[in-house]
Amino acid sequence: MTAILDTITHPQELKNLSPEELKALAQEIRVRIMDVLSETGGHLSSNLGIVELTIALHRVFNSPKDKFIFDVGHQSYVHKLLTGRNPRFPTLRQTDGLSGFVYPPESPHDHFFTGHAGNALSLALGVAKNRDLRGKDDLVIPILGDAALTCGLTLEAMNNIPRKLNKFLVVLNDNAMSISKNVGAITNILSRFFNSPTANNIYEELTEIVSKIPGYGEQLALQGNKMKESMKNLISTAPFFEQFGFSYVGPIDGHDIKKLIDTFEALKDVDHPTLIHVLTVKGQGMKNAINNPTPYHGAKPFNRITGEFHPPKTSTTSFPKVFGKQLLKMAEEDPSIVAITPAMPVGSCLDAFMKRMPMRCIDVGIAEGHSLTYAGGMGHGGKLKVVACVYSSFLQRGFDNIYHDICVQNSPVVIAIDRAGLATGDGVTAQGLYDIAYLNAMPGMVIAQPRNGQLLKELIESAFDWQKPTAIRYPNLATDEGDKPIQKRELGKGEVLVEGKDVVILSLGHMDQVALEAQRLLQEKGIQATVIDPIFLKPLDKELLKKHFTKAQMVVTIEEHALNGGMGSIINSFIMREGLSHLHVKNFGIPDALIEHGSHKALLEKYGLTPEKIVEQVNRHIKPPLVLS
Repeated sequence: MTAILDTITHPQELKNLSPEELKALAQEIRVRIMDVLSETGGHLSSNLGIVELTIALHRVFNSPKDKFIFDVGHQSYVHKLLTGRNPRFPTLRQTDGLSGFVYPPESPHDHFFTGHAGNALSLALGVAKNRDLRGKDDLVIPILGDAALTCGLTLEAMNNIPRKLNKFLVVLNDNAMSISKNVGAITNILSRFFNSPTANNIYEELTEIVSKIPGYGEQLALQGNKMKESMKNLISTAPFFEQFGFSYVGPIDGHDIKKLIDTFEALKDVDHPTLIHVLTVKGQGMKNAINNPTPYHGAKPFNRITGEFHPPKTSTTSFPKVFGKQLLKMAEEDPSIVAITPAMPVGSCLDAFMKRMPMRCIDVGIAEGHSLTYAGGMGHGGKLKVVACVYSSFLQRGFDNIYHDICVQNSPVVIAIDRAGLATGDGVTAQGLYDIAYLNAMPGMVIAQPRNGQLLKELIESAFDWQKPTAIRYPNLATDEGDKPIQKRELGKGEVLVEGKDVVILSLGHMDQVALEAQRLLQEKGIQATVIDPIFLKPLDKELLKKHFTKAQMVVTIEEHALNGGMGSIINSFIMREGLSHLHVKNFGIPDALIEHGSHKALLEKYGLTPEKIVEQVNRHIKPPLVLS
């Protein structure tokens, strides 16, 4: 027999399937996701949990006329499989393959580039207003994860929902998880009734009492469901959402396709905003993922039979692991050190710190702006040593918080910028390529990047001595941890890695390996290159740079950051201010374009960040000395 999934080329074809066939399709989709992700890696748990919900949505509604707007587009794999992308699914997150997120260039069923939590409701309200102003009648259906409710943007959008908005259905996919376990007061609102032992005990006790009433007890006990519904109105989530103008429906079993379809059918023509609360299990269908949803959220390749992750191919550690280990060591020795993360304790390698010292390692949920202002307040006055650890792509969501609540207040917070650089498999919405550009404009901000784990440890150890707002950025790449004694780093001092005379190559952070290989290749051609690691982009080591620039013919900058506003721009400005007009300058970095997903190696090659490309450019401007025979 031909697999059902293989016959689906458009979601309209789901309308012809029987309930039994839809259940079989759900199982096929889970198998397909697990088979492919065991090879490619990707967002596993969230997609296993949304299978029946996505099938029901596509069965009832008419995509792309009806607009599905996914909050955090990583939960869209099932949607991709049902909208004609099943044949290409094995290319997921690979160079020139399918994106791991909602991605409009792939399909008319994808409406926005989506990679951050909390934006779907605002986008959906905008789409609905656009629809109404143009007199259209399509449905708008934002699909939120419960973690989106910890985002201020979602609450701002809820506060702006018109009471008379029609054909607007919000699906709340409640699995009690974001990447890690949800935190904060708002998570206690969701699923309160069904997860409350007190409420269930009250119901059972009342049922037992009324059943004993002579003559009427048995009949009254049969009304238990109505009693339970009445109790639900007292202690359920409904009043919370109804205060924002929603009609509330649920909670509904998110793995019961028939119940989901019946609910959606009944609400197709609703003339007021409605929220449908769906309960799902993250990792449904895979025991390992259910038991350990956090590591299987963004899963690495794994053994398809056992579900266990493959052992690492190398024992080399990574920048985030070095950071987490070093910060924990420092915190054990210094009780004034505190760490803050917006829902990234595992990704940022703070989980051991959090387990050991939960009062001093704080997860504020998906609330990046709040995490930074909170850090600014905690660090004010310098009595505590506060580290705010945020991915580069998420840091930009807190731009004003950094300026207004850290820099203006001169709060000496250390911002550990994780995932600084190319986002590889995550692509457009997750690139960590822009933080230098906006941080450089902020008064008093220190910006540094280590080239290896040893230097990262030294920068962390030194940063609190500077008593300034400080950003230390680093990629999620392998590095040597280093076992040398840690030396304190002087603010604004760079290092010469190799000394030459013809060319100065400035390499930012881990780009030192590219620079050193380029230096070696140039030396073979008779061209002597100086390689400098500036370490600090703000403040620059002006004396060091001017000393070497003065005697060189050419300056080359290499960075895994946008050229607009990055190290190259900073160095170009320095050269102009110093009047070093004799220099030819070439900047290597990321162009002004949306950067798609792909392997790190492929992306570096695509954008010319290789030793060979650097040597090629240098050769165009500097000729090696003639060797007389």
